Formats: sequence, C-alpha cells, structure tokens
Amino acid sequence: MNNMRNVTEISSFTLVGLSDHPLTMNGLFVFFLLIYLMTLITNLLIFFLVLTDYNLHNPMYFFLANLAFLDMSYSSVTAPRMLFDLVTKSRSISIPACITQVFFYLSLAISEFFLLSAMSYDRYIAICHPLHYKLIMSWRVCTRMASLVWVVGYFVSLVHTLLLLRLSFCRTSSIHNFFCDLPHLYQMTCTDPFINMAVLLIVGIGIALGVFLLTFIPYVYILRTILRIRSKTGKRKAFSTCTSHLTVVFIFYACLIFIYFVPSSSDMVSLNKLFTVISVLINPLLNPLIYSLRNKDLMEALLRFYYRLRLIRTSFCKI
Repeated sequence: MNNMRNVTEISSFTLVGLSDHPLTMNGLFVFFLLIYLMTLITNLLIFFLVLTDYNLHNPMYFFLANLAFLDMSYSSVTAPRMLFDLVTKSRSISIPACITQVFFYLSLAISEFFLLSAMSYDRYIAICHPLHYKLIMSWRVCTRMASLVWVVGYFVSLVHTLLLLRLSFCRTSSIHNFFCDLPHLYQMTCTDPFINMAVLLIVGIGIALGVFLLTFIPYVYILRTILRIRSKTGKRKAFSTCTSHLTVVFIFYACLIFIYFVPSSSDMVSLNKLFTVISVLINPLLNPLIYSLRNKDLMEALLRFYYRLRLIRTSFCKI
C-alpha cells in the first residue's frame, strides 16, 4: 500500500512522434499535409459521385461510399493531431483526449474490418448468383448491413474504452508513436490490466477469425465460379471487379498484422512506425485510387461530373 501511495499519477502523455529533427519535422509536415488533403479530396469525391450519380446507385458503390467515408474519418482521427504536433513541437496530450482518440480509432478500424467483409459478400452474390443479385442485395439488406458494420465497430470500441477508464497511469508518460493506441496505454498503467488484456485478446481473436472467414471464404466460391466462365472477356471482367477489393484487403490486413502481431523490440520501433503510417495515413489515400483507377463506371461518373461543372460555369459566365 505504501508503494502505491508513493506513486504519482500522470495527467498527460507525450507523443514521441516520427522525428525530433526540426528540418525533418518540417518536411514531414508538408508531406503528410499533402497526403491528408489528397485523402479528404479523393474520398469525398467518391462519396459525392456515388451520392449524386444515378448510374452508381447500386450495392457495390453503396459500400464503396461507406468505405470512402470511413477512410476520411479514419485518417482524420490521427492526421490533424500529428500535423499539429509537427508544427507546434508540442507533443503533450491529456489522458481524456488520448482515450477519446483510442475510441474513435478502434471503432473506425473495426468498422472497416466488417465493411470489407460485407463487400466480399456483395462480390460473391454478384458473381456467383447474378440472376438473384438485385433480389438478395436489396437496399434494405444493404442499409442493414452497413448499419450493423457501424454499430458493431462503435460497440466493441466502447467496451474497450470503458475498461480503460478503470486504469490509472503512473509509469513513463512517453508514447513511442504519433497517436494513442491500446497497447501503448496498457504498458503505462500502474493498475493491473489483466481484465483489459483478456477482453482485448478474446474479442480480438473472435473478431479477427470471424472477419477473416467472412472476407475470404466468399472468394473461394468466387474463384471457382470465375474458372468455370468460358469467355475470356467474362473472366477478365469478373477478375477486375474483385482485384481492387482484394488489393485493399491485403494492404489493410498486412499492416495491422505487422503492427499488432509481430513481436515489438527496440530494433523494430522504426519499422512499426512505418507500417503504422501506411495503415492510418497512406492506406486511406490508396483505397480510392485503387478503386477509381481500375473502375470504368467511376471514371465515367467523374467525366459526367466534370462536364456538369463546365456547363454550370458556362451558364454562369453568360449571365
């Protein structure tokens, strides 16, 4: 008891960030500011095109719009704070602000896991049961699936966040990253985090296994169906609708597996930060680029949007 009384609880953390060198920090600020702005613009453009273009009003693009909104939000949880720290050189973050960041980061990451599974199911129905696609993937089903994705993400994150509130922090105040995450907080608590880590392990394994199966099992049937298609054009079109989604899935999974499942050590800190940057900052930008560059419908919708803008501008100038 005396030892616990002598321990001084801390009220804030220090985010170590990516670099301490002033010139490097200025360069990183410019680079990540451009990345963040491009992420917002590209994802917002996809979201707007799906919302306004009638030709994109189908389940595939409905889920893609949800992914774009998720990516904008996911990046916005970490990027503004990191940019602020790079400019002001102030890396202190209060414990309530840190826990709030953890809540939104977890909820959006988990939601993206489940959304990628929903998109796999959509591709499975579209390729394996094309005649019943509109009947099975009705708007009611799509909206319920999307709602479930968001609710599950926020509920699971809320459980972990509420469990964080039982912890007190009195060890080192330095977080060796540019944002707050559960593993960092568990390392700095002076309260026994056994319950938190047990819930994290049980829920994490359950979600990871369930989402992995929901995401990749449909592709077993998709691949089998594609191989039965005799037309080369049909095979190419079917592969094209799947490769974009699979690319996004593999990048997302690879980064998170390295961040959370590769044993951490002093030699791996820099590499861990690199994969974290890819996961939370680069990946939200890659997703819309991967989908838009390989998608004829989106490019045509973008052209129609461009011509509408030109028409509006011409009409305005005449006035």
